[in-house]
Amino acid sequence: MPAREAGEVFGPRMALFADVLSVGLATAVAGLPLLTAPAALSTACAVLRGAREDQPATAGRYFALLRRRLRAGDLAAGALALAGALLLAADLALAGAGLPGAPVFAVTAAAIGACAAVVGLRACARPESLTDWRTAVSEAARDAVQDVGGSGLVLLAVATAVLCSWMLVPLAFLAPGPLALALTAVHVRRTVMSKS
Repeated sequence: MPAREAGEVFGPRMALFADVLSVGLATAVAGLPLLTAPAALSTACAVLRGAREDQPATAGRYFALLRRRLRAGDLAAGALALAGALLLAADLALAGAGLPGAPVFAVTAAAIGACAAVVGLRACARPESLTDWRTAVSEAARDAVQDVGGSGLVLLAVATAVLCSWMLVPLAFLAPGPLALALTAVHVRRTVMSKS
């Protein structure tokens, strides 16, 4: 285990944890307009992926990368994600209104929403999302089908982030960092599995 450097309080293992929290806070701020949420999460995954290559995983690097990449495709991806979330919420609200066949419809809508969320989140973790969302989404859909265990891990990461945010509301501003780390880890896991 590497020794602490002079003036270092926690040691090298805690440095990544602190970086993940700072990137999470930066992601929460960048994603507040909602249309920028996919680009914000994709950038967080890119910054954390760079930590494997000894690049700094800091909020400063995050905002520099985000500033260089925001484009019309990122806003279109955000609009599509927002429209999908609103459609799912409306469908579930209608199912809760007591319409005939509502229980079956609610389960079907929730399953479709979960699948769409997995593909969207896995797309954010892919390097292609920095330049081409269509390629990222098609590759993420293929990964979601071929790597069911990774898709389950993505759902668990989302459930954990939502549960932590619900239990302690201030954690909602830090949750995107650990979520981005989990998405990046699932993508790296998939990449390693496909090479072996």
